[in-house]
Amino acid sequence: MNFEEIGLEKSLIDGVSAMGYEEATPVQEKVIPIILKGRDLIASAQTGTGKTAAFLLPLVHQLISQPHDVHQINALIIVPTRELAIQISQAMEGLAYFTSTSAIAVYGGGDGALFTQEKKALSLGADMVVCTPGRMLAHLAMGYVKFDGLKYLVLDEADRMLDMGFYDDILKIISYLPKKRQNLLFSATMPTRIRMLAKKILHDPVEINIAISKPPEKIKQYAYVIYEEQKILLIKNILKEKPFECILIFCSKIIQVRKLSSELRYSGFSVGEIHSGLEQNVREKVLLDFKNKKVKILVATDILSRGIDIEDIDLVINYDVPHDGEDYVHRIGRTARAANEGEAITMIIPKEQYQFRAIEDLLGYNIKKLDVPSFLGPVPAYNPVKRNTTKRNFRNKKRKS
Repeated sequence: MNFEEIGLEKSLIDGVSAMGYEEATPVQEKVIPIILKGRDLIASAQTGTGKTAAFLLPLVHQLISQPHDVHQINALIIVPTRELAIQISQAMEGLAYFTSTSAIAVYGGGDGALFTQEKKALSLGADMVVCTPGRMLAHLAMGYVKFDGLKYLVLDEADRMLDMGFYDDILKIISYLPKKRQNLLFSATMPTRIRMLAKKILHDPVEINIAISKPPEKIKQYAYVIYEEQKILLIKNILKEKPFECILIFCSKIIQVRKLSSELRYSGFSVGEIHSGLEQNVREKVLLDFKNKKVKILVATDILSRGIDIEDIDLVINYDVPHDGEDYVHRIGRTARAANEGEAITMIIPKEQYQFRAIEDLLGYNIKKLDVPSFLGPVPAYNPVKRNTTKRNFRNKKRKS
């Protein structure tokens, strides 16, 4: 289905065409008509499905086709991270290029000038505000945010926000909003806490399930079973042996990001790093350099596993095994975007073997284990047996006593 058949305003369709989109994705086909009817919505949708445009397009359509108060905030989109807030506001600029609507991203980590700019928009009114919870609460505490005319509320990556501890913050922000509004909730997964949140804020919602539970087949998935001390040498070997142009490496801890990026940089690789320990302006510059190919390799924490859409990443490396299957799918889903193919490699150390087997069970198939180069020496066997933590803890208690 194309966007004209969905019934969007022509100026909006012109923006979509200028960005190179012709056919609506499945999530857009299902979600846009529901939003245009004014219904509340709860949707299970992951990054990479076209979810962002699925809620931006109908909201812009409503703003340009229906009367609204330009001196009020008309639409509020709450997201978990600064990077996602920036990305959504940039997507809005492109989609709404031929309309009179605009969006502002409101997030922490900037300087005083940025806060002043946000204050001006929040007090004078804005078509659409994309915000992180903490930053919005900081503005609300000062009493000038104009929510009286708000018509639309979107919670994007809701499960991620709850994982980050934003449940109470979200409810506090919502307490400032008009009772009569349209509510849209998007989440990659639907745990009990998400459904509890949905019951609190949604009114007779339509429920849509368009989540991708498994990685696309065009992602070639591999793993190496190794020891911790062999990881960096193996990664260096992979980067030297294969002609990858755009590489994203995920680490679970900031200290790992710093160590790996330093080692790779010392070995002559073009490397950038992103984690929460960096100032926001530094993170934005590194990400821009990576998108523009000034940096070939980006080492990052899971802050980039969701909501960042860079189409030509051809290799994702998991420095360690992700926490669970959902995180694994999100991480490797950064490659093989659009019509491209991609490759994903995971490093598995002995204590993470059972964790990786659980991911394989979720996927429904075994991921090929590659032979480790002989120069790295002996490697562990792949024997993913669950560790008996109860007995170990009991032994530890006996030692202490």
